[in-house]
Amino acid sequence: MTSTLKYTSISEIDEIHARLLRTFHSGVTRPLPYRRKQLLQLARLCQENHKALEDALYTDLAKPRLETTMAEISMIVGASISAADKLEEWATPDKPEVAEAWRASWDTTVYKTPKGVVCIIAPWNYPYTLSLTALIGAIAAGCTAVVKPSELAPVTAQLLAELFPKYLDPASYAIVNGAVEETTQILKLKWNHLFFTGGIRVGRIVAAAAAKFITPFTLELGGKSPVFVDVDNTDIDIAAKRILWGRQLNTGQVCVAPDYVLVPRHGQDKLIAALVKAYESFWPEGPFAKSSDLGNMVNAAHRDRVLELVTRTKGHVVLGGRAEGDRKIEPTIVRDVGLNDSLMEDEIFGPILPIVPVDDVEEALRIIHEQRAGVPLVVYLFSENEGTKEKFLNQSESGSLVMNDTFMQLAVHEMPFGGKGESGYGGYYGKASFDTFTHLRSFVNIPLAAEGFFQGRYPPYSKEAYEFFANGVNVPIPEV
Repeated sequence: MTSTLKYTSISEIDEIHARLLRTFHSGVTRPLPYRRKQLLQLARLCQENHKALEDALYTDLAKPRLETTMAEISMIVGASISAADKLEEWATPDKPEVAEAWRASWDTTVYKTPKGVVCIIAPWNYPYTLSLTALIGAIAAGCTAVVKPSELAPVTAQLLAELFPKYLDPASYAIVNGAVEETTQILKLKWNHLFFTGGIRVGRIVAAAAAKFITPFTLELGGKSPVFVDVDNTDIDIAAKRILWGRQLNTGQVCVAPDYVLVPRHGQDKLIAALVKAYESFWPEGPFAKSSDLGNMVNAAHRDRVLELVTRTKGHVVLGGRAEGDRKIEPTIVRDVGLNDSLMEDEIFGPILPIVPVDDVEEALRIIHEQRAGVPLVVYLFSENEGTKEKFLNQSESGSLVMNDTFMQLAVHEMPFGGKGESGYGGYYGKASFDTFTHLRSFVNIPLAAEGFFQGRYPPYSKEAYEFFANGVNVPIPEV
């Protein structure tokens, strides 16, 4: 499949923004039947164009078709249908319980209203999941939305631009394609919510642009997600297989990939042996063999950046480390990696797995807490020890904590997903996606007949009125 990515002109970006603003203010997107139809249309877009979507991503990244279907297309279909089914439940106004009898007739209500016109800026590594999952939330909330795919996955971006108006209402939802100039123009416009997934450098630019308009925003930024392997309290073969699988997905170009592994020193050899065993079972003829499903790095520059980290490491390369052509790198295992190593400088975002030996779980927790990349997006723990689990729950920080697997927290649509600190903030998936694009609008209707309760608040203020309101200060406080 070949396709030339057609950039959206600056004037058209402005027109799309104005059109979506008009649509939102017209109220078209607010009725639940409209939202439900658009959600199901998004599911149909993915279902009816399954092969074309696979082909596009294979052309852009050589991503194995199983990975595209498992981690992208099937997730969007399922999440869209789930949101359509749960939409009425999510959107039902809340009726807070009113303690005072005299306020019982005020019709106290919290309405779930759409934020407005929103913009979703998506990355290239998971171009369907990381754009359309957020869009599901925007549609469910009743917003109009622009999706800006990455120009680094051009065939995928162009296909989405062609499919959107065939399935979704073009008055409410649009694709904007382009690079730096077009994205800059997007950020000059006033949105009611900005949703960005990508690196921290561009994340800061998006945050600064949002600040100009006091625009709420979501940042999903990734980071160095660590793994701790409690070798004495886990099935080491299963742990090694799941860690290596999570590291090699999309050639390691995943924000939630296990970035480095912490293991007690006495167990490093055991873990390495299990990783080698898993490696040989994944790629019996080697990663570069025709029978091996090994995707591409996004471009030669990214490949060179990752290879340069390997050439500078002071650790020992156990397996891998070679390149083929200008976009392929073997999955690589490096042992005896120190904290000041090149592989520990920043998020690797490639198929390199550093093994960092530690004295014990306390040292592992300290390293996670003090790493220069900040709070990780995910912390992974392989252990069957309840005490170790409690230590990680109470003493580590991350967007998510996942035990005994890697990556699969993204498949749990009922759970909110998002970063913390340097790995971003805000969340989505399932109802959390709906909540992200929803404004909670409080409502009360104070009856005119309640005027008798309000006489004491009016000037001139009296001593009796003061004492009445002071009763609210002098209530008994429970003992600890």
